[in-house]
Amino acid sequence: MGLQATMQGDRLQIAIFGKRNAGKSSILNAVTGQSLAIVSETKGTTTDPVYKAMEILPLGPCMFIDTPGLDDKGELGKKRVEKAVQVLNRTDIALVVIDITTLEKETLSGKRGLPQKEDEIVSLIEEKKLPYCIILNKSDCIGDEAAEKLRRQVLAKNPAVFVNVVSTIEKKGLEELKESLVSIAPDYDKKLHIIGGLIQEGDTVVLVVPVDSAAPKGRLIMPQQQVIRDILDNHAVAVVTQVAQLAQTLSGLGDRVKLVVTDSQAFQEVDAIVPNDILLTSFSILFARHKGNLKKMVQGVKAVDSLQDGDKVLIAEGCTHHRQCEDIGTVKIPRWLKTYTGRELILETCSGMDFPADLSGYSLIIHCGGCTLHEKEMKHRIFRAGEQNVPMVNYGIFIAYVNGILARSVEVFPEIQKELPANEKRP
Repeated sequence: MGLQATMQGDRLQIAIFGKRNAGKSSILNAVTGQSLAIVSETKGTTTDPVYKAMEILPLGPCMFIDTPGLDDKGELGKKRVEKAVQVLNRTDIALVVIDITTLEKETLSGKRGLPQKEDEIVSLIEEKKLPYCIILNKSDCIGDEAAEKLRRQVLAKNPAVFVNVVSTIEKKGLEELKESLVSIAPDYDKKLHIIGGLIQEGDTVVLVVPVDSAAPKGRLIMPQQQVIRDILDNHAVAVVTQVAQLAQTLSGLGDRVKLVVTDSQAFQEVDAIVPNDILLTSFSILFARHKGNLKKMVQGVKAVDSLQDGDKVLIAEGCTHHRQCEDIGTVKIPRWLKTYTGRELILETCSGMDFPADLSGYSLIIHCGGCTLHEKEMKHRIFRAGEQNVPMVNYGIFIAYVNGILARSVEVFPEIQKELPANEKRP
């Protein structure tokens, strides 16, 4: 799958860390062969994480993340550094860039090992068990012999890590750096597919895709596109229809239908149409399995029945989009939640990367399917919620539960059956 066909959250995420003016943006531009990032002698040019999609052979589609300097100053600088560190939650490969002239000065003054800021970020990277490279940049400023001596010094302290000497001015060390990236890149061929394992070659899957005021003009939304592609990759047959034509579609296909996948917002209508002998689930639930943790999400929905007046609920989305009058996150889910619980709840929303660090004040988190988020980011959010003892559920599981069809919607996942709430109610 090429760059244009690869969703942002499914690209290899390569993040670049280092102090201001260490040459992070220059490294990014040199590796990709394009001027993707602003390069300046002024410290602090990169003030927020900058995301750039590229295809690097033989790695394939990548997302490069250029982060603010680790030594940024002041209160605003502190917030920028925090944003840089947060990038680790969605990183596959980390690149730590060090100005080799700074390293040389510290060595001459008697200090060995990495400078403090770089050593701190390396510790965080190792804590998260991420593959990484150390890049000694600006070797043209000290000469090849001195640069090699410093490379060996750093390598002696970090023997299991690739240490690359680079000069973006002289175009030296760039091919070696790319080779290092290839060597440490994770193997995504073994990654769990969206619908893979649930269907076999030749199976027919019916996808229910409502086209209403909330649907984008002239195209399908990302989860729908990805599920169709995964069905085709598994050599099965995808049939796309709307709710109004679903009964006719199923009748025409007879007993050939293995599974129906619906937009969660149409769950109740679709459940009434699809015969009980045909498996039924939703795009959102498939993504709970694909990028999140389906078991924990199903366990989390039980908290809906425990909500009390005044409890805070966070409704979180991974993407940012224009809100429609019947927006699912700000209108439909709050309405379903109030109707089902009968409680006066305090509802808060967040979107994009603005997921709160402190979740302790919430009684429940209802999260979107996370189709635009990297798998690491989605799983990190689930981990943080669990760490702070806050139950978390995703849109599809929540909608199925309040409509009394959760048991049916996860029937396709036998291993999840024992996690189901014992008192699921039909509305």
